[in-house]
Amino acid sequence: MKILFVSSVILLPKFRDQDLFVSALKELDPSFLGMTDWLNKKIATKGGAKIADSQLAYIFKKQTARQLFNIPTFELCNFQNFVNFVPMENFIVSARKYRPATFETVVGQQHITGTLKNAIKNNQLAQAFLFCGPRGVGKTTCARILAKTINCTNLTPEQEACGTCESCQSFQSGHSFNFHELDAASNNSVDDIRSLIEQVRIPPQAGKYKIYIIDEVHMLSTSAFNAFLKTLEEPPPYAIFILATTEKHKILPTILSRCQIFDFNRIQVEDIANHLAKIAERESIATDNDGLHIIAQKADGGLRDALSMFDQIVSYTNRNVTYKAVIANLNILDYDYYFKLTDFLTSGDVSNTLLLFNDILNNGFDGNNFINGLAGHFRNLLVGKDNQTIKLLEVSENIKQKYLAQSNGANLGFILTALNLANQCDLNYKNSKNQRLQVELALIKMCHIPSVIQLANTATDQDQDKKKTLVSSGQAEVLNTKDQRPEVKDQSLNTKVANEAKPITQTAAAPSVANQEPQKPEAPKVSAPPTSPIKIQPLPKNIGGSLIPSLTDLNAGNNLDDEDKGPQYVRGNEKQAFTKEQFIACWQQYAEKARTADKIHLYTLLSSNEPIVDGVHITVLVENIALEATLQDEKIDLLNYLRGNLSNFDIQVFAKRVEPKQSDRIYTNKDKYAYLVEKNPQLEEFRKRFNLDLLP
Repeated sequence: MKILFVSSVILLPKFRDQDLFVSALKELDPSFLGMTDWLNKKIATKGGAKIADSQLAYIFKKQTARQLFNIPTFELCNFQNFVNFVPMENFIVSARKYRPATFETVVGQQHITGTLKNAIKNNQLAQAFLFCGPRGVGKTTCARILAKTINCTNLTPEQEACGTCESCQSFQSGHSFNFHELDAASNNSVDDIRSLIEQVRIPPQAGKYKIYIIDEVHMLSTSAFNAFLKTLEEPPPYAIFILATTEKHKILPTILSRCQIFDFNRIQVEDIANHLAKIAERESIATDNDGLHIIAQKADGGLRDALSMFDQIVSYTNRNVTYKAVIANLNILDYDYYFKLTDFLTSGDVSNTLLLFNDILNNGFDGNNFINGLAGHFRNLLVGKDNQTIKLLEVSENIKQKYLAQSNGANLGFILTALNLANQCDLNYKNSKNQRLQVELALIKMCHIPSVIQLANTATDQDQDKKKTLVSSGQAEVLNTKDQRPEVKDQSLNTKVANEAKPITQTAAAPSVANQEPQKPEAPKVSAPPTSPIKIQPLPKNIGGSLIPSLTDLNAGNNLDDEDKGPQYVRGNEKQAFTKEQFIACWQQYAEKARTADKIHLYTLLSSNEPIVDGVHITVLVENIALEATLQDEKIDLLNYLRGNLSNFDIQVFAKRVEPKQSDRIYTNKDKYAYLVEKNPQLEEFRKRFNLDLLP
């Protein structure tokens, strides 16, 4: 032992190469040959990993002379230190280490693997396959498994490769002559395809098929595709082509028509999480179910992306994958922020809402990512409202229970309105110069949603009570009227009453005609009829318990009684004749009144075209729907003004659509010259005399 120690120390500065160092140790002391086995037995008792001769030499290199001489025997050594000194083996990422080797181990593509296994079983293999789908879903993996399985000489009853025959062994070691994989990204020319075609002509020396996998086939040039068409359509019976791509739309239709197309799906979140849990169990890695779900969600259906993130987080957490570590490493906003923020929004707490958003920004999160995450949170709350849609929640069981609890306590109108506001904020975020203010405004609006809903419900209840009161009072009035009305049996009595009432009406109307003055007459007052019909006020259209109130209608509940208080027609019996000049003067006065009131559209309508006067029928010419709508909105006030000033209550105003006048515009030099010649014909004589040409 001591001779070995001394020799290792002596040889340390001389031999820097590890292999030479091992050889020298073996030559100096033959006991080195059995020392590795003896040491491995001791390490195994402590639960450590086995080491090789080269690794033992590495340990000696790491020790100093003092450390070596102070250790009397290997039996008294700290074996954990020996394990730590062992150099790290070449690390293999999980995406390669746990790459599926059989159809059974493929994750989330059962519709693909089942079809391929049945095709192998029934001997119905096509000459060309096209595997297409997103990245990291198993296209190349399935292509390799298919190539390995169809050449296996000892298939299992489940149509899986045995892994032990000569073909499988050569495939696994990468020495199979029947398997060729081509990267179309770097071999996309016609010459590369010609070389491939020449290889296809050679039959397999061993095995049944020669398989050609062309990855990223969409990168082939158009000429390469055309050169490949004939071989792809009619290959030799032993040749099978497997094409893989992420962009099927870039492949020529002539290529697509010659292949069996298999569309790979994005892998479900639950499937990815379960696969990561199995790998963690094999690698003795402590995991958190919530953390694995976050990784699966971040991967967006790609298992390779999920495994890459998993390896990264394992290194970051020192083999302890937790939810907090995952969101910290992947820069994901914690669910707790959204749950806490929703509580603030439903309670209308604007201050705490803005403070929480400020904390989120201070933690380094982007406002756009925040608003997108908030929209996704509201979507999950909406999904949790219905038992049939709960399965759409792609979260862990713990987070799902939190969503269900908050969803039951949140109002449906609040969720829908908040979701709409978040989506609108996301659309306007990139175009906004003050992006933070854009998000803060959306949050403030969300805080006022509960008060709007409460106001709408209160207004609805009051309106319902008012409706019931009007109906009941109306029924009572009708009953009282029936009871108090005397029955008139004699028809002559009715005639007499009518004749006595008629002169009174004529007498009352006569002074209004006789006493007319040249001054501007006042509009006649409308007297209320003796009995008004019972009117039941309808419910407002935009207020209801199940509808979403608008944030712009905060005072909608206070304006319910103003629905029928709009402009009304003035009634009268005057029918005084008027001339066209009188009407035009009155028309222009109303136009000036509209201009003074800043009603520009109405002023333009009244002043642009002179109306057509046909007795009491006035026709206004309009050029588009907007002007027609403007006239319709102002029709009541206009008629009241005209009827009152002209003392004629039979005046009616109508709108007539006409085509707008097309004015010829001068663009070219020839048009300009023709216009000038039309105004001054001598210009043409001047041009001819001096032999001038027009500019093009």
